[in-house]
Amino acid sequence: MKQVNKINVNVETQYLKNQLPDDDKFAFAYKITIHNAGLQSAQLLNRYWLITDGNGKKTEVQGAGVVGEQPHILPGQAFQYTSGAILDTPVGTMEGFYEMRLENGETFQTAIDMFSLAVPHLVN
Repeated sequence: MKQVNKINVNVETQYLKNQLPDDDKFAFAYKITIHNAGLQSAQLLNRYWLITDGNGKKTEVQGAGVVGEQPHILPGQAFQYTSGAILDTPVGTMEGFYEMRLENGETFQTAIDMFSLAVPHLVN
């Protein structure tokens, strides 16, 4: 039987080399694709991120929607957005979850697996 609340999250990251004038900060963009492989439409209500820099400093970010939207994603469709993070170190990680609501009113969390933010060619 197919899952009703099957949401897949794909992440692509990019280091933004010339984005910050301060050499002590590192800017990264991340492009998220949220695909609804379930049987009902799902609305993204809230997000939660745990951002960890290379020194182990943890920052939590949470709030309604993403990039000012709370998109409804129909079965078989996807929603894509780009956002960013600024770290004090050239490497770090992000992980978290989206809180989603199905058309039948059921809410659930979709995990966002940990992904790396890293300046390219930092390690030989």
